[in-house]
Amino acid sequence: MLLGSMLFLNACVSGSKGLSAEEKEKFKPYILESVPADLVHKTDVNFENRVHLVGYKFEPELAKPGEDVKMTLYWRCDDKVDDGWMLFTHVHDEVSDFKDNLDVQGAIREKRGDQGQVLGPDRWERGKVYVDSITYKIPAAVKGPELTVYTGIWKGGQRLHVVQGPNDGDNRAIVGKIKTGLEAVKNPHTKLDVPTLNAKKLAAGEKIVIDGKADEKGWAGATSTGPFVDVGTGKPNTTFPVNGSLKLAWDDQNLYAFFEVTDPVVWGGFDKAKKESDFTSTGLPKLWTHDTVELMVDPDGDGDSKDYYELQINPQNLVFHSQFDTLQQPKGGENGPFGHEDWDPKLKSAVVVKGTIDKNDDKDEGYNVEVAIPWAAFGKAKNHPPKLGDEWRMNFYAMQDNSGVAWSPILGKGNFHHAPRFGRVTWVDAEGKGAVIPDAGAPLQAAGDAGGGAIGNLHPVLPVGPNIGQYRRTPGPKPSN
Repeated sequence: MLLGSMLFLNACVSGSKGLSAEEKEKFKPYILESVPADLVHKTDVNFENRVHLVGYKFEPELAKPGEDVKMTLYWRCDDKVDDGWMLFTHVHDEVSDFKDNLDVQGAIREKRGDQGQVLGPDRWERGKVYVDSITYKIPAAVKGPELTVYTGIWKGGQRLHVVQGPNDGDNRAIVGKIKTGLEAVKNPHTKLDVPTLNAKKLAAGEKIVIDGKADEKGWAGATSTGPFVDVGTGKPNTTFPVNGSLKLAWDDQNLYAFFEVTDPVVWGGFDKAKKESDFTSTGLPKLWTHDTVELMVDPDGDGDSKDYYELQINPQNLVFHSQFDTLQQPKGGENGPFGHEDWDPKLKSAVVVKGTIDKNDDKDEGYNVEVAIPWAAFGKAKNHPPKLGDEWRMNFYAMQDNSGVAWSPILGKGNFHHAPRFGRVTWVDAEGKGAVIPDAGAPLQAAGDAGGGAIGNLHPVLPVGPNIGQYRRTPGPKPSN
C-alpha cells in the first residue's frame, strides 16, 4: 500500500507542495474537481499531454480602455510537470501593436522569491482543475477593436509544446479576444510599420539570364531593398558577421531576385554522405543551419501567416522549398517535414562565390544568389502573375547558423515566419505604373523600440521548423517566456 502511494506521488506533483496551512485554505476556491458545467467558452489545448487549457471566461467580454476585465482560465493537470514551470499570459492589440505580459498577475501566479509561482503548474495535482484569474485594466494605448489573449507554460527559455488546439505556432495557446468597443482602423501607420518596395516589371524585350552576375540592363533599373538590418532592432547591422541586400524584378513568366551577401567566411557544409542529420526527412537540406539566403512569400498581402511560401538557397546552390498552410504548419519532428516540402517551385538559380567555399583559414568577400521563380509556383495566390498594383507580403534574409539580417526586422514580435512583419511589395510596370505605396526601399528604423533585441529563444525546446531566428553569436536579453 505504501509503495502504491509513493508511485502515485511520483507520477504527479502535489497541489499542496510547499504551502503553509494558511495558503492551503486560501487556495481552496482555486482548485476544483471538474470543469464548471456552466462554462461557456470551452477549449481543448493540449500541452504535451501534461496540462490542458479546458476553458475560459472574460467578464465582461467588452471592456473599453480604462475599464477592468476579469480573465479566468481553467487548467486541468493530466500528468507530472517538473519544478520551475510557470504560467504566462500575453495580450496583444494588432492595430497599435501594443503588448502586455501578465505572467505574475493573479492569485495562483504570485511569485515566491526564486521558487516560481505559489500555485503554478509544478504544484498541481493530477485530475484537478485550477482556476487562474487575472483582473486587467484595458490600457489607454490600445487602439484596436479587440485584444487577443495568449497563454502557455514556460521555464527559463523554454515553453511546453502545444500538441493540439488553437495556437500561434510559437507554443502560445490562442485563448480568445476581448472586445474593446473601439472602431477598427484600416492600415494604421506607426513606428512599427514594415518597409515597402515597388517591384518593377522588365521593359519589353529585356531578359534576365540566371548566372549569378546580375549584369543585365533589367537589374540596373530594378528596385533594391538597401542594406538588410538587425532583425531585433531594425537598426543597421554592426555586429552580425553577415550583411546583405536584394533586388526584385519580374515579367509575365517569373519573379526574379538577386541577393548580394557579404560574408568573411562563406560556408556551404552539406554532404549527404557525411552527415545525414543535415537533411530533413524528405531529403531537403537544412540550409538554415549554415549560410543561406531566404525568401518568405505571402501572396495574399494580408500578413496573416496563412498560405505562404519559403525558399532558401545556399552558397552551394542547394535549395530548400516548402509551403505552409498556417504559421509553421504542418510540421513534423526534429527532422520535419517542415510544411509541405513536396511543393516544388521549379525555379532556376545560380550562385557566384567571391572567395573559397568551406575554407576557414582565408577571408572571403561573400556570395551572390540569382533566382527565377515561375509564377505558376505560387498557386495559392489570387493572381499569378500578379496584376499591376497587387500587393504581396514578403521578407528576405541573409543567414548564418539560424541567425540573420533582414529586409524587414522582426522587432521581437515572433520569428522569421511571422508574416505581420513581412514587408509590402507592390508589383508595378517598368515606368512605375501601379504603385499605390511610397517606394521606401530600406526599412523604417524603429529606434528605441522595446521589442528589439529579444530574438533568441523563440523555439527553445525542440526545433519545430526552420528559421527560429536565434542570434547565436550576439544574443540579446532573453525573453521571460
